Amino acid sequence: MELVKEKAVYQGIVARKYSFLLMFAALGLVSLLVDVLVGPAWLSVPDIIKTIFGVATVEPTTEVIVWTLRLPTGLMAIVVGATLGIAGAEMQTILDNPLASPYTLGISSGAGFGAALAMVVGGGKLPIPEAYLVPSSAFIFALLTCLLIYFIGRARAMTAETMVLAGIGLMFLFHALLALLQYMASAEALQAIVFWLFGSLMKATWPKVGLVSAVLLLAIPMIVKDAWKLTALKLGDEKAKSLGINVERLRLKTFVLISLLTASAVCFVGTIGFIGLVGPHIARMLVGEDQRFFLPLSALGGALLLSVASIGSKLIIPGAIFPIGIVTSLIGVPFFFSLILTQKREYW
Repeated sequence: MELVKEKAVYQGIVARKYSFLLMFAALGLVSLLVDVLVGPAWLSVPDIIKTIFGVATVEPTTEVIVWTLRLPTGLMAIVVGATLGIAGAEMQTILDNPLASPYTLGISSGAGFGAALAMVVGGGKLPIPEAYLVPSSAFIFALLTCLLIYFIGRARAMTAETMVLAGIGLMFLFHALLALLQYMASAEALQAIVFWLFGSLMKATWPKVGLVSAVLLLAIPMIVKDAWKLTALKLGDEKAKSLGINVERLRLKTFVLISLLTASAVCFVGTIGFIGLVGPHIARMLVGEDQRFFLPLSALGGALLLSVASIGSKLIIPGAIFPIGIVTSLIGVPFFFSLILTQKREYW
């Protein structure tokens, strides 16, 4: 009888977690629809449906707005948000630190420096179009940042504390180098750097959405495969090792996947902070540390947050689009301070 009760309680807990996943997925779809609707030229729901499904003839202007501008932008917000949500969730897991994210550990700063370097050094001097040069440079420097964190961590047996400190140190280093580039840049290059650092979804195109989606879809099965190992890792390195888990190898593999996810996201949209920090914490508060639910809800939470931020960026100044990186920071900073004030001393 007692076993039946425990089983019923467990099934109730699992059902509640699935309900959160369904709720966030539904909210994400609604947010995507609203994101396509709002803008300098407001559209109606029937126009959107007709344009997407082609059930009736619509004005050419509406078709261009939906297919060329808003739908790629809306989907890019969903995909990038999910990517940063997963990257932040797994980074917090392997480092056992609630403040770890691609933004706070310097990966986004490395990408920003790479993009700025391409704008200053490139500028028509290299035979590569700037549309490809800037994202490629941001991608490479994001990966280089991760590589530096890895080698510094490897010198201390890949401990979580060392990797966190290495990331913070590199973040300050890239901020200093970025400031140097801004000081040396021409007025035109400086304007381009500042705009990129603000973060923007406006340059989203179908090929870019496809590339980020491909990286996301390739990484998810690899992370899901290690779901139970990552859940066990939260018990501590020693207990995880006692369960037969190669902690160093798991941490390295996950860190490589995080690097690819983060680099593919930020290279196209610029520096967008706090999505990888806030999304996983919302998921953790709702479903706990079980990676079977924590991972997908972190992705859905990140996607929903960035999609809502995209909507907000269009509504703050009517007729204009506010930089989305500023919007996400305005959302994330209060949450960040709440973490500092409420987390246990063990994290420090």
